[in-house]
Amino acid sequence: MARKFGMALGFLAAGMAGAAAQGWQPTKPIEFVVTSSPGGGTDNFTRMIQSIILKYKLIDQPIVVSNKGGGSGAEGYLVSKTSAGDPYKVIFGTNNAYLLPYVAKLGYKFSDLTPVAALALDEFLLWVKADAPYKTAKDYVEAVKAKPETYKMGGSQSKDTDQTLTSILSTATGAKFIYVPFQGGGAVGTQLAGGHINSHTNNPNESIGQWKAGQVRPLCVFSPTRLPAGPKVTETQGWADIPTCKESGIPVERFQMPRTVWLPAGTPAGAVQFYEGILKKVSETPEWQEYITRTVQTGQFLSGDSLKAFVANDDKLSREVFEREGWIVK
Repeated sequence: MARKFGMALGFLAAGMAGAAAQGWQPTKPIEFVVTSSPGGGTDNFTRMIQSIILKYKLIDQPIVVSNKGGGSGAEGYLVSKTSAGDPYKVIFGTNNAYLLPYVAKLGYKFSDLTPVAALALDEFLLWVKADAPYKTAKDYVEAVKAKPETYKMGGSQSKDTDQTLTSILSTATGAKFIYVPFQGGGAVGTQLAGGHINSHTNNPNESIGQWKAGQVRPLCVFSPTRLPAGPKVTETQGWADIPTCKESGIPVERFQMPRTVWLPAGTPAGAVQFYEGILKKVSETPEWQEYITRTVQTGQFLSGDSLKAFVANDDKLSREVFEREGWIVK
């Protein structure tokens, strides 16, 4: 382990030495703009990246983290409008960067942002109360179909990822839920554990505590493959034991949310390449791998054409839902 760690340090140091010899370099403090409140998923994502950069001295300038989570993150993305071309404003978010302008009138447009990278994908699971009678996701969906608009699906906020997934699930299966929004995944998990809703689609990290405590139970994961094997969460099950929703008979193969990094539009290409290179190195460290494992995310580095393709596909899928539900603002 020590040898591998030393090799990682050497690799990163060598990479930075090469980067320092060419291209754009920051010459003053950098602001990491977080499009969520302190303690949220995007905040943890940002501060993990900051800590790795500082540990390995990947950037030779101070980094200040500022939280601008108002308006579901719109406050943070607005920085792209007010700081066009500024390579010292690095914005951290999710797919709400390009989806928020569809459902709310905001002071920024997606074209005000320059994509840099995505480093991870949040997974979504279908959860029910631990003592619910449903053994599989299909059992639960059939019960909902038998009594349409009586089962409550909880989620974080309105017209966001959880409600989008609920709409996709309803369209794919014919099951009609009552969607109930709350402020954050923690509140949603508490409501399910208390029996006030029938299900939710929390990320793994948002409901692991209640699963350990025997209060809730995952039925399936909206991913093309099962989650990686690891330690058991309960006495008998770990994340890899949860079937995919598709193998459970639910015709929804994939629903994942990217953890993204952006710069303001007009930022010099050299600065974009600089941050892309830094973030790539971050994604290759042992600390990042531990973070991905601990938070039960899927580690996947996307940049350039691969990131643009992911965004285009995600945008298309989400816009179809927004149009069907009548959420798009005129």
